[in-house]
Amino acid sequence: MATCFWLRSSGARRLGWTFPGCRLRPRAGGPVAASGPAPGPAPLRGYAGGLANLSAALLRTDSFVGGRWLPAAATFPVQDPASGVAVGMVADCGVPEARAAVRAAYEAFCSWRGVSAKERSSLLRKWYDLMIKNKDDLAKIITAESGKPLKEAQGEILYSALFLEWFSEEARRVYGDIIYTSARDKRALVLKQPVGVAAVITPWNFPSAMITRKVGAALAAGCTVVVKPAEDTPFSALALAELASQAGIPPGVYNVIPCSRKNAKEVGEVICTDPLVSKISFTGSTTTGKVLLHHAANSVKRVSMELGGLAPFIVFDSANVDQAVAGAMASKFRNTGQTCVCSNRFLVQRGIHDAFVKAFAEAIKKNLRVGNGFEEGTTQGPLINEKAVEKVEKQVNDAVCKGATIVTGGKRHQLGKNFFEPTLLSNVTQDMLCSHEETFGPLAPVIKFDTEEEAIAIANAADVGLAGYFYSQDPAQIWRVAEQLEVGMVGVNEGLISSVECPFGGVKQSGLGREGSKYGIDEYLELKYVCYGGL
Repeated sequence: MATCFWLRSSGARRLGWTFPGCRLRPRAGGPVAASGPAPGPAPLRGYAGGLANLSAALLRTDSFVGGRWLPAAATFPVQDPASGVAVGMVADCGVPEARAAVRAAYEAFCSWRGVSAKERSSLLRKWYDLMIKNKDDLAKIITAESGKPLKEAQGEILYSALFLEWFSEEARRVYGDIIYTSARDKRALVLKQPVGVAAVITPWNFPSAMITRKVGAALAAGCTVVVKPAEDTPFSALALAELASQAGIPPGVYNVIPCSRKNAKEVGEVICTDPLVSKISFTGSTTTGKVLLHHAANSVKRVSMELGGLAPFIVFDSANVDQAVAGAMASKFRNTGQTCVCSNRFLVQRGIHDAFVKAFAEAIKKNLRVGNGFEEGTTQGPLINEKAVEKVEKQVNDAVCKGATIVTGGKRHQLGKNFFEPTLLSNVTQDMLCSHEETFGPLAPVIKFDTEEEAIAIANAADVGLAGYFYSQDPAQIWRVAEQLEVGMVGVNEGLISSVECPFGGVKQSGLGREGSKYGIDEYLELKYVCYGGL
């Protein structure tokens, strides 16, 4: 029978589960979980085996503000995208809670900015160590709330933790300058100082890594943060808050205010317009990013934006077909196609086109398995919600109506409403939706081209430019294409490009600023020039 599992923020050592006909003992002042008979047989196995043995300490449901766990007046459900049942109820923060979080962050900033770089480094390292110690439980939380296959979730936790390790090291490498001016009795100094309170708004597709990539840099620089996680995946952010507290991160330095989709707009506006906030860091859609930029403009706040993409994946005639297919599989179908750097358009040169499409289709059929993220062998989990499925379905139908051919897949998967078959289309043209609209799903459309110039023109015919990929064995062509692609990141004969050591970000309407790498900490630092005279 379908079982609805609810998370409790109780003092118990282990998480308690409810079954049909049972009720939870409510939190003081909180709502009672709904009970009653299950709606019927579920197509997928429940998540009891995935979360039942997790420590209750990591499964938090309240907001985390000023070092304290605080309930809100209301709660909202977080649903398992695989089965649609509620995973748990989480505090639904509103404007008062958002303002309180900003005040707590500002008060903490006044002291945190004065903490030595060595001490900040040590605290971030302790946080990293705790993430590694709890990596399996953290991964299970990601799978439960986002549907991501467990193996990928485990990879995300390691990637996420590495940002804390990286920025724990970078905290001690914030250097200034001494400048000798033309005046003999003066010296000029350049100091780097923390910006202040940062509002951090993160997406659901990487609910842990998108937080640590931003927060690690902010805390290393001496800033404090207010995190508003995606309404679909708040448990990861709250688990990180618990570990930050265990690591000794001072109260108010890391704050988390979860909220429902209904409250997201007003909460986002409050934390982005509050005069005590000096910096906004956002990862999400270009449309939402533009709204936040308007908010930032009114008080001229610093911003970092990692927005939408439409990544081209170009395969030239000189490419190694097997390598190109392997890269296409990694780039397209990671997290079921729900990443901002996923290849969205496959441009394949005429001479190699048929061989590539045939090998790509065979690889999809052989290597991809759709299922519950907790099921052994699953490589493709559900999409985050039915709206996401409808978007993929719309793009496939549009392409077929305009002459595209379905090579494999092409429809919803029998497992449930949020599942879609990994799909490969050929005979795709530029007037189809999938050629100029970000998919965020398991759809790979192939466009045939003749010349290098044509491929570059198609690839650059977008108002966004986050990532781009191409496969070629021609050294001269590699240099030409890498330099001409209008994107912030290029993968040459490589389908996976993300790394903590390298700058992540885009050009055009794909965003502003860079995250990760030695450049990431600069997003949270201000330059101050000091003129020292009378020498």
